[in-house]
Amino acid sequence: VVPDASRHDFPTGTALAGLFNVHVHLAFDASREMLAHFSASDDLLEGARSRLTAMLRSGVTTVRDLGDRGHLGAAVRRSFEGSVAPRLLVSGPPITVPGGHCHFFGGETASDDEIRALIDANAAAGADVIKVMASGGQITQGGADMWESQFDARQLSVVVAHAAAHGLPVAAHAHGADAIEAAVDAGVSTVEHCSFMTGPRSFDRREPVAKRMAAEGISACSTSSRNWRTIVERLGEELGQAMYGRLPWLEEQGVRLLAGTDAGLAGSVFDDPAGALELYEWLGFPRRRILEIATEDSAAGLGLASVTGRLAPGLAADVLVVEGDPLASLAALRNPLLVLAQGRPA
Repeated sequence: VVPDASRHDFPTGTALAGLFNVHVHLAFDASREMLAHFSASDDLLEGARSRLTAMLRSGVTTVRDLGDRGHLGAAVRRSFEGSVAPRLLVSGPPITVPGGHCHFFGGETASDDEIRALIDANAAAGADVIKVMASGGQITQGGADMWESQFDARQLSVVVAHAAAHGLPVAAHAHGADAIEAAVDAGVSTVEHCSFMTGPRSFDRREPVAKRMAAEGISACSTSSRNWRTIVERLGEELGQAMYGRLPWLEEQGVRLLAGTDAGLAGSVFDDPAGALELYEWLGFPRRRILEIATEDSAAGLGLASVTGRLAPGLAADVLVVEGDPLASLAALRNPLLVLAQGRPA
């Protein structure tokens, strides 16, 4: 023990590794008008900084931003140099098609050469991961539907190969079953959403695809925030189970699950990790397993297992102390008593 180390006692608390949120958008403010606010703002830095700070105070010590404009995430990371903040991994503008999903981030590409040029630019700006919009999404007007593919397996292979030349993994936004299969064929590292949709209310969970994900170490991120309750109420229990039931199914297939919330989208707040993790409890996951997903499994999925995700000698001191016992109730995560980011108190 360092002689001048300060000692903290939390007789009714529980210490665990700092939590992960592996899918956020610091450029968005989580309001209903988040897209309008984003489009109208020339300077997004201060808002993004405050959101990252809110995440840290809620117990999240590792964050991955999967889509911004003008390399905002890299600028946020630079702005915190020398001060306390979560570990921040960034993608920069995601690769999409002209007018495609999230084209407003500035990552439109119309050829293999343009795909490679965008990857080069993102890598040069400090990207830790390359994001590609393999399918459409719900917040973009006029583009592909969520279940429709934007790139085929050949194009996604171009993305993966050129990202690999920079030593970077690829995260594929993929709601559609075809898009997921193409992303897995291409060898991406993580599948974001991983919804296996074939239409507005239809799903096709493809067991051979999931088995390949498990065998090849391709992780899946649910991107579900505390909004899941509202969605279940709106869809009804049966459709809610059809949609969210992919998570226990993926777990059964041996696919590694990662904790991420799509924070920044309307209602997807930055400071309630417990609300998001309670989805897994509703689905029947044991609490210990839920905490593993939010810490060591997420660390492994991001290639950080030797850095963080557990309380162990030699790893970063990313620590969360909460009042009570999260194994008795996940609500304990809402009462942080101490948060350390790489050994420094929030």
